[in-house]
Amino acid sequence: QVMDTYGEDVRLVYRHFPLNSIHPQAQKAAEASECAADQGKFWEFHDKVFASQELLSGGATQLKKWAGELGLNASKFASCLDSGEKADMVQAGLDSGSAAGVTGTPAFFINGVALVGAQPFSSFQQVIDEQLSNS
Repeated sequence: QVMDTYGEDVRLVYRHFPLNSIHPQAQKAAEASECAADQGKFWEFHDKVFASQELLSGGATQLKKWAGELGLNASKFASCLDSGEKADMVQAGLDSGSAAGVTGTPAFFINGVALVGAQPFSSFQQVIDEQLSNS
């Protein structure tokens, strides 16, 4: 809704913040979404994971199944996921979030103004309008 309302006045930057102590499969799921991104399907994979979190206990097998359902090249996806090549990228998101004071998800920053937790559109609108009026 924010993107639809504000168009080119806003930019979405997504960073991973896997809470492995709460969600043991969060790290691998984040890595898998980046492997999917290599094939142009980040958001589709992201949405699949969030819609079916209860299935994450299936680990890499489940992640690979979802990749197949999304039409990804199975061998490329599996190679990427199994190699751990995206682990540093995911860790960098966690590190930058921690440095910014993030302790949980979701967390949003609008020109440095933090919105923590699930927020209604009106909360985003208030901060964005304020930021746009200051620019």
